[in-house]
Amino acid sequence: MSQHSRAGQPAQPGDLVDIPRLVTAYFTGKPDADVPEQQVAFGTSGHRGSSLDLAFNEAHIAATTQAICEHRAAHGVDGPLFIGRDTHALSAPAWATALEVLAANDVTVLVDDRDRYTPTPAVSHAILRHNGSRGGGKGRADGIVVTPSHNPPRDGGFKYNPPDGGPAGGDITGEVQDRANELLRGGLRDVRRVPLSRALAADTTHTYDFLGTYVDDLPSVLDLDAIRGAGVRIGADPLGGASVDYWAAIAERHRLDLTVVNPEVDPAWRFMTLDWDGKIRMDCSSPFAMASLMATVEGGAGYDVATGNDADADRHGIVTPDAGLMNPNHFLAVAIEYLFSARDRWPAGAAVGKTLVSSSMIDRVAAAAGRQLLEVPVGFKWFVPGLLDGSVAFGGEESAGASFLRRDGTTWTTDKDGLLLCLLAAEIQAMTGTSPSQRYTSLVGRFGDPAYARIDAPATRGEKALLAKLSAEQVAATELAGEPITSTLTTAPGNGAALGGLKVSTKSGWFAARPSGTEDVYKIYAESFRGPEHLAQIQSEARELVSVALKA
Repeated sequence: MSQHSRAGQPAQPGDLVDIPRLVTAYFTGKPDADVPEQQVAFGTSGHRGSSLDLAFNEAHIAATTQAICEHRAAHGVDGPLFIGRDTHALSAPAWATALEVLAANDVTVLVDDRDRYTPTPAVSHAILRHNGSRGGGKGRADGIVVTPSHNPPRDGGFKYNPPDGGPAGGDITGEVQDRANELLRGGLRDVRRVPLSRALAADTTHTYDFLGTYVDDLPSVLDLDAIRGAGVRIGADPLGGASVDYWAAIAERHRLDLTVVNPEVDPAWRFMTLDWDGKIRMDCSSPFAMASLMATVEGGAGYDVATGNDADADRHGIVTPDAGLMNPNHFLAVAIEYLFSARDRWPAGAAVGKTLVSSSMIDRVAAAAGRQLLEVPVGFKWFVPGLLDGSVAFGGEESAGASFLRRDGTTWTTDKDGLLLCLLAAEIQAMTGTSPSQRYTSLVGRFGDPAYARIDAPATRGEKALLAKLSAEQVAATELAGEPITSTLTTAPGNGAALGGLKVSTKSGWFAARPSGTEDVYKIYAESFRGPEHLAQIQSEARELVSVALKA
């Protein structure tokens, strides 16, 4: 991946999307459902695309919302639907379209009582709070979050969370996606819809205090008294996203020394620095996107911990004065090591959940804590059952998304919660007197210093399809980078689910290869506990090993 010459530099006028043109295209663009790029397509985090590409238009959202209405009716979900949106320019019009269809289908809908932005974790929290002990009974709630997460300002996104509060699984998204495309091909004839004014005034449309309910409940999952008592100074940067009001409320209601570094909301995100490829992207795990906050910390702002979130606040970025922006894998390991020693009311048998491309440092930390490791495919949805029943106390993925149980061992959220992890960094500082980055240094002293990276390799559509369906028997190699191969996986050891790719491990390193869903490449994630040179050798041999396997 080549780095753009202005990566990490402030955006310029020429980098900004034309917001009026973008929103106009949402209403005027007519997608062709027979063109794959213009269909409704649910990935690991919902349907995403741009109206300028005929990939996220009014027709997509009307059809998808109708499909969700039909899904919930067919599966006995008859409680309220909680709906939130982030700060992307396409989120407000898509929210309005969804509300028009929901009202026409007589779905009870709960919208934000401030008519403002709602982070993904606040929607998950609301669903779970409503459903309580209902189990599979009547009155179960579900939700929609209108967000493309950290994607550029030109994109829109639409996510569905079923009654378990987490990201919908493939069985649900496949059903919704197929029905939505059927509705598109039918010219939306079977989509029920009323004007927005009628939808807002409908007997089925009500308001909900997402912010107050979430913020007031935080002491059940975090030791905010310790943060306040230790006087930890926090700088929170919403990166122009949905967490902006939440951080101000957290500071006020819990009397924390917390400064909202940049409270500005701008759908063009003109205040951002460019990401590695020259695009505006609210990726709080990227040092390029987080360059402004890092400069603020380095400039002597006096924060003990500084944090960032993506646009829907389901991801976290942790900046410390001594180390800058932490690698997400590093902070996950620190969080796990701290939580499993500090939460004495968590179930004794509750596991540590990680995705297959997360660092093996987590494996070593979990083993030292005497906890089972649950390794699953990429996607937070795989942690939902365990977070619900308490069999998984912490679930995290390498892309800076995680959640964990309340202090009493019960469920908090079943979707990623960036605010939670950011505040956890402050709790770690308060309770240990050391920064999260210093804690990671101590883990390196105990378990070794892994080198980790992700690279891309070219692949045709056919090769990507083959990679996604590889079997372990197709891999004939017995060694990787000078070490015997100890495991070759195409299904996850934690739950037996298909990886959609391949993971090969040795005693001191591993690689995983997965096809990209949007580009003609496959992704190689790799790690070595023997240093950067050994990592490079793993990456090189991984390309060859995958190439041979695809020809087998």
